[in-house]
Amino acid sequence: MRIGILGYGNLGRGVESAIAQNADAELVAVFTRRAPESLKINSNAKVLNVSEIENWKDKIDVLILCGGSATDLPEQTPKYAEMFNVVDSFDTHAKIPEHFENVDKAAKKGGKIGVISVGWDPGMFSLNRMYANAILPEGNDYTFWGRGVSQGHSDAIRRIEGVLDAKQYTVPVESALEAVKACKNPSLSTREKHTRECYVVLKEGADAKKVEEEIKTMPNYFADYDTTVHFISLEELKQNHSKIPHGGFVFRCGKTGLNKEHNHIIEYNLKLDSNPEFTSSVLVAYARAAFKMFKEGQTGCKTVFDVAPAYLSPKSGEELRKTML
Repeated sequence: MRIGILGYGNLGRGVESAIAQNADAELVAVFTRRAPESLKINSNAKVLNVSEIENWKDKIDVLILCGGSATDLPEQTPKYAEMFNVVDSFDTHAKIPEHFENVDKAAKKGGKIGVISVGWDPGMFSLNRMYANAILPEGNDYTFWGRGVSQGHSDAIRRIEGVLDAKQYTVPVESALEAVKACKNPSLSTREKHTRECYVVLKEGADAKKVEEEIKTMPNYFADYDTTVHFISLEELKQNHSKIPHGGFVFRCGKTGLNKEHNHIIEYNLKLDSNPEFTSSVLVAYARAAFKMFKEGQTGCKTVFDVAPAYLSPKSGEELRKTML
């Protein structure tokens, strides 16, 4: 499986390292908007400017898109889904249906597969929500993220005028988490489940009050949460906020029995030292699935709901049945 990467930030570097752990995958090219000679990668793949990407249509089996969800992926994924089998990690939940339609149209036009919104949420958390709903139809879902760095939210802050760099932490509200674990089935608003903490480095001369207001009112990212903004120096950001941990929980609290007398909790929990490296590992597994589906003659846009688990594994069906079933 010949893989190309578009974008070589935290996610792109993570994909590169994940490919090295998969014997059936090879990184053949990294495409960048920067000057290729300025990029130092950790493999023997070609480093090329994105302007050359069309020349690689027949040399890449799957292109993994490693841009941000705010502005990169809404444009890039439909564009390249017409030329390549693609996988992205688009994570603006409210806009996934629109993104799906755009990618589906492009991928079908090009006879390709586009797998969108791959990662841990959306992605692995989405699957667990779906499985749990199917198994326990009488119940409630709860998803908590963090405490950890959200790459998408951090990227959204960095795109605000006057911001030099930023990190955003998503933090579960502990009382809400405990109420769910106790199977109390609380009714929780978005604001009651999480808070958001932002650590922002301003460019010289930037208006701190204006930046803070723009962060706190940003739709789909911060407007629905209690958000705290801390303005700090670049040195402090590098010293105290250089790592990218994350994680979270998916719960389904359900009831069974003729009188709904029995409680059940399904819990899926992730604790990640590196958010981008874990997300990248999921992307590579779904790149394998995209390639398998393409070889079967499938086309169009897919999400994690449409991909059978066996497509993710390098093992044959026989091996899976013997070792994992």
